[in-house]
Amino acid sequence: MSSLHETAYPRLKAAVSDQELAEIYTPTVKERSFARQHGRTPAARGALLILLKTVQRLGYFVSLKAVPKSITSHILACDDLSHLALSRLREYDRSGGVRQRMLDAIRQQVGIKAFTVEGKAVVRDLAREAATTKQDLADIINVVIEELVRQRFELPGFSTLQRTARQARSQVNTGFFRTLNAALTEQQKQEFDRLLRVPDDSPHTSWHKLKQEPKKPTNTEVKKYLQHLEWLQGWCQRLPAVDHIPAAKYHHFILEARALDAANIKAMQSTKRYALMILLVHAQLRRAMDDAVDIFVRKMRNIKTKAEANLNQYHLDHMKRMDKLVAQLRDLLTVVQEAPTDSERGARVAAAIQGDPDELLAECEEHMAYAGNNFIPFMLHPYRPLRPLLFNCLELLDLTATSHDQSLVDAIAILKKHRHSRKECLVLSTHPIDVAWLPERWRRLILGTGSSLLPPGMVYRKYFELGVLMQVKRELMSGDLAVANSDQYSDYREQLVNWSIYEAQIADYSKMVGIASEPAAFVAQARSRLSATAERIDRDFPENEHAVFNGEELVIRKHRRTAPPDGLAEIDKQLSLNLPEKNILDILVEAEKWLGLHKRFGPLSGFESKLEDPRTRFVSTLFCYGCNLGPTQTARSITTLNRRQVSWLNLRHVTEERLEQAIAQVINAYNRYRLPRHWGTGQHAAADGTKWNLYEQNLLSEYHIRYGGYGGVGYYHVSDKYIALFSHFIPCGVYEAIYILDGLIKNDSDIQPDTLHGDTQAQSAPVFGLAYLLGINLMPRIRNLKQLVFYRSDRRQRYEHIDALFSETINWKLIETHVPDMLRVALSIKAGKIAPSTILRRLGTASLKNKLYFAFRELGRVVRTTFLLDYIGSVQLRRTIHAETNKTEEFNQFVKWLFFGGEGVIAENIRHEQRKVIKYNHLVANLVILHNVESMTLTLKDLKERGHHIDHDILKGLAPYRTDHINRFGDYTLDVEQQVSPMSHHIKII
Repeated sequence: MSSLHETAYPRLKAAVSDQELAEIYTPTVKERSFARQHGRTPAARGALLILLKTVQRLGYFVSLKAVPKSITSHILACDDLSHLALSRLREYDRSGGVRQRMLDAIRQQVGIKAFTVEGKAVVRDLAREAATTKQDLADIINVVIEELVRQRFELPGFSTLQRTARQARSQVNTGFFRTLNAALTEQQKQEFDRLLRVPDDSPHTSWHKLKQEPKKPTNTEVKKYLQHLEWLQGWCQRLPAVDHIPAAKYHHFILEARALDAANIKAMQSTKRYALMILLVHAQLRRAMDDAVDIFVRKMRNIKTKAEANLNQYHLDHMKRMDKLVAQLRDLLTVVQEAPTDSERGARVAAAIQGDPDELLAECEEHMAYAGNNFIPFMLHPYRPLRPLLFNCLELLDLTATSHDQSLVDAIAILKKHRHSRKECLVLSTHPIDVAWLPERWRRLILGTGSSLLPPGMVYRKYFELGVLMQVKRELMSGDLAVANSDQYSDYREQLVNWSIYEAQIADYSKMVGIASEPAAFVAQARSRLSATAERIDRDFPENEHAVFNGEELVIRKHRRTAPPDGLAEIDKQLSLNLPEKNILDILVEAEKWLGLHKRFGPLSGFESKLEDPRTRFVSTLFCYGCNLGPTQTARSITTLNRRQVSWLNLRHVTEERLEQAIAQVINAYNRYRLPRHWGTGQHAAADGTKWNLYEQNLLSEYHIRYGGYGGVGYYHVSDKYIALFSHFIPCGVYEAIYILDGLIKNDSDIQPDTLHGDTQAQSAPVFGLAYLLGINLMPRIRNLKQLVFYRSDRRQRYEHIDALFSETINWKLIETHVPDMLRVALSIKAGKIAPSTILRRLGTASLKNKLYFAFRELGRVVRTTFLLDYIGSVQLRRTIHAETNKTEEFNQFVKWLFFGGEGVIAENIRHEQRKVIKYNHLVANLVILHNVESMTLTLKDLKERGHHIDHDILKGLAPYRTDHINRFGDYTLDVEQQVSPMSHHIKII
C-alpha cells in the first residue's frame, strides 16, 4: 500500500507560515470580486473564497471543516469577514445544492473539469500506461496526478487513485507473468517443479541451490562455483528472454522471488510462480557472471602480488651473489685501467675472473632477467595450479570488445584452441604474430630475445598465456572488454542516453549545472577559470603566510587550531549530566512513533500486510539487524517474539531501497530542527569508508592492507549537519573513490549538498572531471601535495611567484573533441540510466583503447589544478575540509558503537543481506542522532532558561554523536504503547 505522504497528492499543512499565507492564500481583487458576484451573503462569500483558494492549492475541493483555522482566518480577514463564525461557514458542507453551485462556479473560474466518467477513463488509461514501466504505487499515482493536472482535471480522492493504480499494476504484472509462462513447454514446467522438491541425496531443494553464493575463493570452492555457473547457463539457454520487462519491474520481481523459499513459491499461483522462477534464474546467471569476473580478476591480481613478493625475496636471497658479480666487474675494470698493453691486459683479465666464466655469464643472464623489477618470470609458479581454473573462467565468459580493436578477442580464441597443449612453444602462424597490444616487457618474453628469439609465428606458450590473461584482466577493469549476461561488466555504452535524447536535453542540463555545452565554449570557460584562479593565487601569494617555497618545493604550514569558545566545556558537561538516560530500544520506539517508519515496510508482493502488530515487528527487526544482535539473541532479549518472527520481516518486507527511503525520511525530520543549522548549511558533505569485519566464507571478504584484517568497507556520506545521507558496502579491494559521487546522486533527502569532501583517495583526476560535469564541487583532503602535478592552461604562461608549481600543460584539444561524449555520460547519470561508480570503475584503469578515459582525466586535471590552487591560497578552505572529513570519522566511530552485538562481525554471508545490514545500522544511527538532537534541544533550552550562557559559537562546538546517556545492554522491554511526546523541532534555543 502506498501512503498519502509518499506521493505528490497535494494536502493542506496543519502549520502554515506567514509567508505561505501571504503568497498562497491571499485572494486577489479579481477573486474577491468573483466571490461578491456569486455569494449573496457574507458567509457565502467567505465560503467561496476559502474553497477557491484551497482548490487552487490542491487541485480538488475539501470540506470547509477540513481547512486549518489559520488558513480560514487569513482568507476571511483579507475580505473583512473575520466576524463570521466558523460554524456558519461549515453549514455549506451540508447544503448539497448550494455547495454544488459554488463548486461549478469555481471550476469555471479556475478552468478545471469536474472528475466524472471521462476523468475515470483517463485515470485508468494513465495508470495502465504508467504501470507498464513502474512498480511502486506511489510512482504510478504521481504520473497520473501530473497528467490530470496538465489536462486540467479536478483530482479525485486519494483512495480512487490508489485503487486504480493497484488494479493497473496487477493487470500489467499478470500480463508479464502470462507472457513468460506461455513461452514454457510442459517439460520445462516439470523441471521447475523438480527444483522445488527435496532430493534424496541432499537436505536442500535445487531452488536453494539456485540462490547459491560464492564462498571463500579457494581453488576448490571456485571450481564448485564455476560448475554452478555452468549449470545456470544451461538453464538460461532454454528459457524465454526477459529483456522486454522494464528495469523497475524486473528488479522488484527478483526481490520477491529471492525472498521466497521453496514452500512459499510452491503455494503460489502457477502462472506467477513459473514467471518468477524464470526471472530469478536469469538474475542469478547475471550475478554469477559478475562473480566469475571478480574471481578471475582477483586470482590474476594474486598471481601478480605473489610474483612481486617472490621477486623481492629473490633479490634478498641473491644479494651476496650480486655483490660477488659487482666485485668481479670492479676487478676487471681495475685491470683494464692498470694494464699497459693489450696482451698483458688480456692475461690479467683471465686471471681476475674467479670461477667458471660460463657459470658467471649464466648468473649475469639470470640477474638481468629479473632486473628493473621484472616480476613476470616469477608469475609462472603461482600460475601453474590456477591455470585450469582461469581457463574455465574464460570458457564460461562470453567476451566482446567495446572498440573496433579485436586483437585481444582473437588472442583469447587462440588460448582456448591451445588450452590442452603442454608444449614449450606454440606455432600460431607462418607469419609474424602481432602482439603490439601487449607491453614491451611481455613481448620480449613471449617472442624471445637474442639467442632465444623464436622464428616468426611462434610464441613461448606459458608467457603468451599469462600475457593474454593479464591483458584480459586489465581490459575487463577498463571496460574495453564486455561480458554478455553481466551487470557490472556489461558494455556501459548501452546504458547511456541515445544521441537524440542528448540533443533534446543538453541545453537545459548545461544551464542547470552552469557549464557550456558547445565544445569551444566549454573549453573557453574551463580555461578561463583555471587561468583566473592561477593569476589570483599568484597575485596574493606574497601575503600568504601559510604557503612558502623551500627552493622549488612548496610547503604548506599547519594552521593554528581555533581555540574552543568559552563556556563550551561547561555546556557539554551540563548536557552529559542532564540528558535523560535512555535504553537503545526505547530510543528506537520513540523515534519510530514520531515518524511511523513501519508503514514503509509492507509485503514485497504489494498486497496488504497481515501482521497484527507491524510497529513491534519492525522495531524488533531494526534492533536485531541494526545493532547486530541476530534473530536468536533478539528473541532472547525481546521475549514476546521468537527467532522466526524476527527474521521473517527482514526476508519478506525489507529491501535496501525501502531502508534508503526510511533513512531519507529520518533525515528530513532531522533537518526541521534548528540546532543542526548551527553545525552546517547542508551544502557540504564528506565521504569516507570504515572496515567492517566479515567471516571469510564469502567472496566479498578480503584482506585490506590499509585497514588490516578481513572484511568489507562501509562507505558513508555525512552531511556538515552530522547526519549520514547515504551508505554503501563494498569489497576491501575496490578503490573507494569510485563510489564517492554515488551518495550525492542517489540522495533523495531534503539535504542536498553540492560540495563534497573526501579522503585522499578522492584525488583521482577522472573523479574530479566527472564531478565537475555533475555540478559537484569536489574538495578532498590533500596529502603529499608536492607529488601532485599542476597544469598550466598555456605553455607560454608564466607566473611571478608560483611558476615553480607547474610542470605540464593541459591538452585542450583532447577535451574539446570529447565534450559531447563526456556530457552524454553526465546526462545519463542525472537521468538515472547509469551510476557514477559504473563509469568511474571503467575510468579507473588507463587504456589506450578508451579515449573517454583520457578525456575525463584531462578535464579532471583542469578541475583538480584549479582546486589545488584554491587549496594553497585559502587557509579557511583547508580548515573546512579538515573539519568536514573529521565528521565522517566521528560518524564511523558512532555507527560502530551502535553495532555492538556479535562482537561487531557481520554474520551474514549473502551479499544483499550484508548490504541490508549496513543500511539497517545506518538507519539506527540516524534515528539515534535524531533522538539526540531532540533531547539536546530540550535540555539546552532548559539550561538557557536556568541562566547558562549559550550562543552560536557554543552550539556550533557541540555534536549529536553523544552516547553517555544511552544504555545498550541489559534487559529490553519493547513497549510500543508508551506515551511519546511530539518532536520539538520548532523550539528556538537562542
